[in-house]
Amino acid sequence: MGVDPESRFEEIYGSSYGALLGYALRRCPDPDDAADVVAETFTVAWRRMAEVPEGDEARLWLFGVARNVLANQRRGERRHERRTAALRAELAASPVVASSLAAELPGEDLSPMGRVFRSLSDDDRELLALVAWERLDPGQIARTLGISRNAARVRLYRARKRFARGLDEAGIERPRAVVIEGSAL
Repeated sequence: MGVDPESRFEEIYGSSYGALLGYALRRCPDPDDAADVVAETFTVAWRRMAEVPEGDEARLWLFGVARNVLANQRRGERRHERRTAALRAELAASPVVASSLAAELPGEDLSPMGRVFRSLSDDDRELLALVAWERLDPGQIARTLGISRNAARVRLYRARKRFARGLDEAGIERPRAVVIEGSAL
């Protein structure tokens, strides 16, 4: 009668962990990535325990699995980098998003209105952005924030007042009300 799969896995893990970790650390710039490679390698070994060869061949088989895990990880990173670059290019092409991204970057100049907007609290900016950029009404804002419709209306009213006061203090002329799909900003 053979050794049960759990005992066999524990034996393979104990005899191969150090070698696999060294293998992964030499190939990954980040120790966390190396740990992920080792964890994924042993996950594959557990799932495919019946296919793991006996003796020292098990360690070599694990190196092969680790090599494949690394290749998958690198492909995933390249895919992520391509998608991120494409998203950045798309966002940079949007004037609304580009101006808000510029507000996040230190040393970038903002318009006077952008400076007033940035001077508001995070909560006020979020409320105003939900109305202006996401085009949500107070009921939708309430559901998004998990508050009552009345609380959303009150908070939005106060945020608009603070924004208007900031614009007035900055000497920025503004129309009495800007209406965006039935909701004055």
